[in-house]
Amino acid sequence: MRVRRRPAVFVDRDGTLNREVHYLARMRDLRLLPGAADGVRRLAAAGFAVVVVSNQSGVARGRMTIETVRALNRELVRRLERRGAIVHGVYFCPHHPSEGRAPLRRRCACRKPRPGLVSRAARELSLDLRRSYCVGDGAVDLGLAAAVGVRGVLVLTGHGRATRRALDADVPVAHVARNFRAAAKWIIDDAVRSARHRRR
Repeated sequence: MRVRRRPAVFVDRDGTLNREVHYLARMRDLRLLPGAADGVRRLAAAGFAVVVVSNQSGVARGRMTIETVRALNRELVRRLERRGAIVHGVYFCPHHPSEGRAPLRRRCACRKPRPGLVSRAARELSLDLRRSYCVGDGAVDLGLAAAVGVRGVLVLTGHGRATRRALDADVPVAHVARNFRAAAKWIIDDAVRSARHRRR
């Protein structure tokens, strides 16, 4: 039987779901942003897989270990779940192209805006990229959206305001939202509009 692929929202972690901390490495610094859990909950209820994709070059730079990142990711997921918000997958890139030591110092396919993390998630979670979205507070998140052919949403939390000021006119942005809750609402509405258009 053919597996029905579902759309996804690929979500940046730091500055989008939790407060931006320069190289988050301590559990005590992990704090959910207001509206983050509500946004995840609404997207899941609307039929989207919510998938966290983040660059964690602090591993390559020696500021944290891979296990620290994994522990922080598990705690993030746990805190969201306590609020009824389910995350369907978490993927991160620990590499940096010019800092640190091998094997973490290398040009990889998974560091955003390259599409490696999304491609892996799509395979493992049976995702429909044609109906998916990408949300984040950085230019790399919008670049990732363009690289995989999905609509990119910029949030104004974290580095979002600075990103909006510095954006090149050639970088496509489908929408700018004040936070992740507002981004989720726009995505759900846009998906409904797109489905109606396809049925015409």
